[in-house]
Amino acid sequence: RAKALADKTFEADAVLIATCFRCAEGALIRNEIRRYLQKHTKLPVVMYSFTENTKASVLLIRMEALVTIVKRKDLLGRERQVGITMGIDSGSATTKAVIMQDNEIIAKYWHPTAAVIESAEKVVNEALKEAKMDLKDIESIGTTGYGRYILGEHYKAKLVQEEVTVNSKGAVFLANKQKGEATILDIGGMDNKAVTVMDGIPDSFTMGGICAGASGRFLETAAKRLGIEIAEFGELAAKGDLHKVPMNSYCTVFGIQGLVSTLAEGYSKEDVAAAACRSVAEQIYQQQLQEIDVRFPVIQVGGTSLLKGLVRAVGDILKTEPLVPQNSQYIGAVGGALLCSGFI
Repeated sequence: RAKALADKTFEADAVLIATCFRCAEGALIRNEIRRYLQKHTKLPVVMYSFTENTKASVLLIRMEALVTIVKRKDLLGRERQVGITMGIDSGSATTKAVIMQDNEIIAKYWHPTAAVIESAEKVVNEALKEAKMDLKDIESIGTTGYGRYILGEHYKAKLVQEEVTVNSKGAVFLANKQKGEATILDIGGMDNKAVTVMDGIPDSFTMGGICAGASGRFLETAAKRLGIEIAEFGELAAKGDLHKVPMNSYCTVFGIQGLVSTLAEGYSKEDVAAAACRSVAEQIYQQQLQEIDVRFPVIQVGGTSLLKGLVRAVGDILKTEPLVPQNSQYIGAVGGALLCSGFI
């Protein structure tokens, strides 16, 4: 089928390549097919390593992103925000709102996600207060994230779009890398995303992970075990030795057990925190980053990009310093505000 696409004897708009995560041979074939397609075609490609209990919602976001890339290329090519717009990102851990006016962020606010609508109303009201505006002053609203449909209906949003394309747009906008190649890395609370872009438009991406041991949730749990806040954890990890403490577990439970053991062996908190960051970075390298061809620069975004120790660990493994733009935790809301201005 891949050869037929390359030879143009079979037509398609985009490609989803999926194999079971337990199958090593499948992973090898999946990657080779992806490389072949990207070498011989210009089709957007998404990789998926599925489990026995794959849910419809897990497939939906991947298919939505592919459809968006194919059908909304003109919108995704938008590089400037106009008018007064708001982006709302309803994430698994936090909800963010950003108000933009004439290509500038004029207000922003975030809050831990609880009930979807109540969390959104909190961040929206606070952002409006900062901007000294009322909701009626907003010309267009864009919603993204896990709660995008509920919020899209609640706020009568003009843009309701999955986070792969919206986050990518926000990332390249904030990093001032809307032209040329880049890789966007978002280590989230529930899943991770690695997206390659050309001129700000995604052409290949992968999502997920085998376990939360490769996510921000693991680092949050590790910080609690060390008795510190997550922000302090990032600073602590930045001071530690990335290579001193062995720690590598795909499971949060076993990862925390390993963390407790290393503390009992007398390793410093700094070295243990650094090892936890490197463990997450290694797993992302072994999982998501094997399913794309990493392009430079690497733009690291999302809430975990504020953890200096994790950014350092990613850079150590990739042998390059990731670019962390200002307001990197607001990429979804910024992308939503930018893209929805196309509907004014």
